[in-house]
Amino acid sequence: MKLLQKRWGKKSSSVLAVVTAFTLLLSACSSGSESASSTGGTGAGDKTTLKVEIFDRGNTPAGYTISDSYLTRFIQEKFGTPNNIDVQFVPVPRSEEVQKLNVLMASGSEVPDIVFTYDSGTFNRYAQQGGLTELTELIDQHGTNLKKLLGDETLAYGQYDGQQFAVPGKRLVLGKYASYVRQDWLDKLGLPAPQTAEELHATLKAFKEKDPGNMGSSLIPFGMSIASAQYEPLLWSFIEPLTEEQRYTLTQQLGSNDYPTLLPGFKEGLQYMNTLYNEGLMSKDFGLDKDKKKLWEDVSNGKVGFYSEDAGEIYISGTYKNLQTNQSDAVMTPIDAFQNSEGKFAKPAYAPNAMYVMIPKSSQNAENAMKYLDWMASGNNLFDLQFGVENENYELVDGVPLIKDDVSPEISGRIYNAGDIAIIVNGKYVGDDKKNEEAYVVQVESKYRDDMRKSVAISNTDTIQPVRFPKPIEAEAKYGNGLRDKFQEFIVKTTIAKPADFEATYENMMKDYMASGGQAILDERTAAYNEMK
Repeated sequence: MKLLQKRWGKKSSSVLAVVTAFTLLLSACSSGSESASSTGGTGAGDKTTLKVEIFDRGNTPAGYTISDSYLTRFIQEKFGTPNNIDVQFVPVPRSEEVQKLNVLMASGSEVPDIVFTYDSGTFNRYAQQGGLTELTELIDQHGTNLKKLLGDETLAYGQYDGQQFAVPGKRLVLGKYASYVRQDWLDKLGLPAPQTAEELHATLKAFKEKDPGNMGSSLIPFGMSIASAQYEPLLWSFIEPLTEEQRYTLTQQLGSNDYPTLLPGFKEGLQYMNTLYNEGLMSKDFGLDKDKKKLWEDVSNGKVGFYSEDAGEIYISGTYKNLQTNQSDAVMTPIDAFQNSEGKFAKPAYAPNAMYVMIPKSSQNAENAMKYLDWMASGNNLFDLQFGVENENYELVDGVPLIKDDVSPEISGRIYNAGDIAIIVNGKYVGDDKKNEEAYVVQVESKYRDDMRKSVAISNTDTIQPVRFPKPIEAEAKYGNGLRDKFQEFIVKTTIAKPADFEATYENMMKDYMASGGQAILDERTAAYNEMK
C-alpha cells in the first residue's frame, strides 16, 4: 500500500510540475499570423521538415520502427517528396500520451508541428492558455477536403470560445465496450452466460472453485487493468436512473470519458469490485497495468475467464488469435454481462469526435501541417492509409474492403498502426455510415467476423450518451489531468482495501477527489446547467 501511495503521489507531482512549466513557457512561443503561415524554409529549394506526433503502443512488427514503416514511407512518397517536405514522426507512448505531450509542449522548440490528444481537458487548457494556432483561416485556405470530410458538426468539437483551435477526428463507430467470457469453460460447467453482476459473481466463483481450464494458481476469473475499458461497463451498470440535472451536474468529464464519481450507485460499484478482489476473483496487480499489456498477455495465455474491452479489440489486436494458438480448444465469446436496475445493459458511448488534432502556436510550419491533414482527406489517401494494397491486404466487395486471410507478416504489418496514422478519423472510413461500420467489422480475419459483428452490436446497445455543454467547463481543463489520476487511484485503493476498511477508504478518497478539483467542477457545471436552462 505504501508503495502504491508513493507511485500516485509522485505521478501527481510530476504532472503538476509539467503543467506549470508549460504555462510559464507559453509566453516564449511565437505568435501572430506570421508563424501560422510560414513554411519554415529559407528559399525555394530548401526542404522543410514537418514533425508529426505518432502513438507508440509497443507493438511494432519486425522490419519496421514506429517512425519508419510502410505507412510513414507511403506518406513521404505521396505527400512529402512532391511538396519538398521531410515528414518526421515523433513517437509518444500511448499510455503516457498526456504527460509526454505536456513535456513536448513545454519544450517549445521540440514540440512537433502536429500533435493530438483524446483528452478534452488538455485541449481546452492549451487553447485557454494560448498554446495553439487558430485554424479558421488555414482551414479555409488549405483544408477544403478536410472540411468536407469532417463537416461542421465534428469541427465544432475543436472550437474553444468561438475559435477553431483543433481539427477533431471524426469518430465513425460510436459504441465503446463489450465483454468476453470463456465459452468453453461455461460449457464444461453447464453454466449460461452471465447477464447481471450477481450472475457474474457466481460464474467467477465457479471458475475459481472448479478450474475448468486446469490453470491452477495462475487462474484469473476476472481479467482487469486500470484502463477504462475494463472497469467502466461494470461501474456504469450500478449507476441509478438519472434526471437531466444529475446527468449535467454530477458527471465530470476527464479526458475523453464522462466519469460517474458523484453519481448514485458509484459507491456500490466500487463495493462490488472490492468483493471480487478480496475473494481472489480479479487480477491481483491490475492497478499497475495501465497499458493493458499484462491483461492481454494473461488472456492470450488462457488464464482469464472473463473481461471487458473495447469492442472488437480482442480480434483486432490479435489477442484471440494468440489465445487459440496457445490453447486450440479455447473459445471466448462476446456477451453483455452488466444489466442495470432498469433491465438495460447501460454503457457509455463515444462523442462523434475522436482525437483533437492541434498545431502548437510555436510551430513554424502551420501551413504545411494543414496541407498534410487536407492531403490525408483528399483522393484515395485516407483509404490507402487504412487498408493497404488492393488484392494484397484486401479485396474490394460491394465497395467495402475485406481484409485478406493468411497473408504474410510483411503484408499484414503494413497497416498494423493505420488507426494511429490516419488521425483525421477514428474507425474505418469508406463512405456512408453503413459501409463504415461494415468495414470496421471486416477488418479482421473471416473466422472472427461474426463475433466481431456481435461485439460491435453489444457496444451499441443501451448506450449512455456523453454530456456536452455549449461552452467548455474551465475547471475540467484546469483539474482534469490530476483528477483522472485521482479517479484511477480511487478505484485501485477502494478495490484492494480490506473489506473492513472499505468505508473509510471510500470516504477519504472522495474527500481527496473533491478537494483536488472535483468540487470546483461540480460548482461550475451546476452554474452552467442553470445558465443553459
